[in-house]
Amino acid sequence: MEISEGQPPAGAGAGAGAVGAGAAAGAGTGAGGDVGAGAKASLRRRVLGARAGLSAEQRATAGSALRDAVLGVPEAQMAGTAAVYYSIGSEPGTHGLVYALWKRGTYVLLPVLRPDLDLDWASYEGPDSLRAGPRGLTEPAEPPRGVAAVSRADLVIVPALAVDRRGMRLGRGGGSYDRALARVGPQVPTIALVYDAELLDEVPAAPHDQRVRLVARPQTGITRLPYELPFSSPLP
Repeated sequence: MEISEGQPPAGAGAGAGAVGAGAAAGAGTGAGGDVGAGAKASLRRRVLGARAGLSAEQRATAGSALRDAVLGVPEAQMAGTAAVYYSIGSEPGTHGLVYALWKRGTYVLLPVLRPDLDLDWASYEGPDSLRAGPRGLTEPAEPPRGVAAVSRADLVIVPALAVDRRGMRLGRGGGSYDRALARVGPQVPTIALVYDAELLDEVPAAPHDQRVRLVARPQTGITRLPYELPFSSPLP
């Protein structure tokens, strides 16, 4: 269940829950903020289009590789509580990762989208503990633990449309994960999951946008941020 910012209804864009990436300059404020918002919207459209071209087999392969990469990170191995998300559509798959963390004894929290687009959190107790949520999402059926529950996680894994070498993350625009990440302590590892071409030189960013500290890609594995890219990574 991907609880990305302001998830569109099923069938919108490149498919329900689809996310992607792109490369662009940053955003400003005032009139410049309008330019930044337009740049973000343009990137989202381009990336959703790119992800729409991925086959189900490619998405499944990417999800398996990301699961293995995250499970191998020392911070994940030591985490007593992990806040994750349940992917849908053309996002990199997280179902196997959620299940693997739970099976090895990690207390797994999944997001529950509130009407104001903020994220509540509830425990994952296996595949049978899930139910259909709003906007085509899948959510835990357990009682919600409050928006502050994410602040008690030892590991936080988030969706992203793109991540740049500074750690800036491009989301869907509703601010759900920016609000959640703002509640996470500075020492807690935060990992964004993207496809391989989606770690970029720069993405548009506003003052409220929150950074992530690591990015996971299927072929490359884990990259700690900030990171100097050896070359520019344009959107294919």
